[in-house]
Amino acid sequence: MIADSLRSWLDYLKQSDRVATVERTVSPKFELAAVAKHLDGKKAVTFKRVEGYDMPVVVGIVANRRWIAEACQTDEYELIHKFTNAAANPLPCRHVEGHEAPVKEHVITQSIDLLKALPIPVHHEHDSGSYITAGLLIVRDPKTRKQNVAIHRLQVSGPDKLGVLLLPRHTNHLFKQAEAQGEALECAIVIGADPITMLTSQASTPFGVDELEISSALRGSPLPLVRCETVDVDVPANAEIVIEGRILPNVRAPEGPFGEFPKYYGPQSDKEVIQVSAITHRNEAMFHTIIPAGYEHLWLGGIPREASLYETIRQTVPTVKGVHMTPGGTCRYHAVVSIRKTQDGQGKNVVFAAFANSFDIKHVVVVDEDVDIFNPEEVEWAIATRFQAEGDLVLVHGTQGSKLDPSTHDGVGSKMGLDCTVPLDSEGFRYKRIRIPGYEDVSLEDYGL
Repeated sequence: MIADSLRSWLDYLKQSDRVATVERTVSPKFELAAVAKHLDGKKAVTFKRVEGYDMPVVVGIVANRRWIAEACQTDEYELIHKFTNAAANPLPCRHVEGHEAPVKEHVITQSIDLLKALPIPVHHEHDSGSYITAGLLIVRDPKTRKQNVAIHRLQVSGPDKLGVLLLPRHTNHLFKQAEAQGEALECAIVIGADPITMLTSQASTPFGVDELEISSALRGSPLPLVRCETVDVDVPANAEIVIEGRILPNVRAPEGPFGEFPKYYGPQSDKEVIQVSAITHRNEAMFHTIIPAGYEHLWLGGIPREASLYETIRQTVPTVKGVHMTPGGTCRYHAVVSIRKTQDGQGKNVVFAAFANSFDIKHVVVVDEDVDIFNPEEVEWAIATRFQAEGDLVLVHGTQGSKLDPSTHDGVGSKMGLDCTVPLDSEGFRYKRIRIPGYEDVSLEDYGL
């Protein structure tokens, strides 16, 4: 597999000159993020020398939608279909012993100091400190033994403590159950996982579905897992680093501000706290960080949302052809949907289905299947020539939205849909797209160009 581990994926990217290597020493405070941001979406970056550390840092390993499709051994158009199929048909993982797991080559259980052990960056000007941004937080349901995987922002708040933002989703549900019993929730934070497991960690699934089993299905072979040293959690055996710990009951501490995906800061508030009990890592381990609001951040969250959105719309309009959560809309707020229109009114039905899929979705553009939804110029052309606000606009006020959208009133705002599909009763030549015969067959090399 080209994406069996972070290392094999980096080797694959290097073969096509998609990895930049920085040899000079960089500061983990701002400088590392600043350099990586200049290459965002163009190349992954390996920082060989980070001031104060022997461990290199890698950034941007899946900062391009096409790269993610390659890692999943498909193309951009089939990516969400392959992802959806894997989510619907999880495959059990394969357990290995500790001596078989590279991530167990070094085990630290005493005198833990996160900032001495790991080159955890400070990314933005007003971030409250060093943040782990590419850590897969894994917890186990003690009743079903199923695990849940998600990415949560993690602030270093002490030598062996992390502040964690738990949104009202599955990890938070399991923690609340444990806290109600006065118990901590055991967890593991995986840093430097393979890109497929990074992607499946963001799957929108019913409670009780193990995202690591979705990774197995998407890979086409069981993901090897190993049991942690100090907690009852299984982690990818080929990961670079694992931080083990417990989310403490009835303990809260200040966390934030932190630069988030909408390119604004999430404010400071009291959040849950993780007490770290161990760190394990590979020989010559690499630390993976995600630049918040960069393409890697956006695409990892956006593609699983596309898969979920596609399935929701398909229940209402079976002829949906494709969906795209655009990077300009932070891969959360803006959706472009293409359909093969068979009945009038379907475009508006798509809009309402999209709103129902996720409260984050704010603006929806619906186009015909001849429009390339991944080409912003094509989408804008459809808006310009196939949309009239008088009859094609859907506007809904007072809806729940994202609290990280500063234009809302504490998360409450308006949503808008644009039906840019061609009317079925239109005269055929009126919307006939111009074309030059033979254009697709021209090779400029044949003309000396």
